[in-house]
Amino acid sequence: MIPALDGAVELLERSLGYTRVALADVDDDVLDRPTPCSAWRLDGLLAHMADSLDAFTEAAAGWVEVRPPAPSPSPVAALQDKACALLGAWARATPRLVTVGDLPVAAPLLVATAALEVAVHGWDVAQATGRGAPVPPRLARDLLPVAHLVVSAEDRGVRFGAELTATGTAYDARLLAFLGRDLTGPPRRIRANPGTGPGAAS
Repeated sequence: MIPALDGAVELLERSLGYTRVALADVDDDVLDRPTPCSAWRLDGLLAHMADSLDAFTEAAAGWVEVRPPAPSPSPVAALQDKACALLGAWARATPRLVTVGDLPVAAPLLVATAALEVAVHGWDVAQATGRGAPVPPRLARDLLPVAHLVVSAEDRGVRFGAELTATGTAYDARLLAFLGRDLTGPPRRIRANPGTGPGAAS
């Protein structure tokens, strides 16, 4: 079940907090490292994250244009600024529906999707830098129904890898396995094509 808009914004705030910790280990020396998504090295993933934060922020006005990301000379600083802008925009936002391209999306669902993308890519960053910080149990628990709602069979091999068997019953293991991510051993590179804009959480 997707929470009301204020609950979705609170979920987004927790996802941003988790990912902020993962970003603390990013510097120029690790930008060329592989990530769990085979489509991106770490620098490419950070650019994708920046583009997604822009799109989700724009959506707070009720409409978003899907477009390719713009490069940034300081990716982590840019992400920190964009994260603050995103949270501030949705804390003040009132739209019930957001038009993404030609598709109307309920605002709480869009914000919950943003929370899912932010947290999962935070995990990807942590894997690439070697921190390996797990998704907090309560956050993973609250994101799991979002993932089941927004990820369809058609997304597999396009935005996400194939669903894996979870290693245990912990919420983070279940969430990440559903999204094609392997918690055991070195990062398992997911063969998925990158998307842009809201929902491109490969």
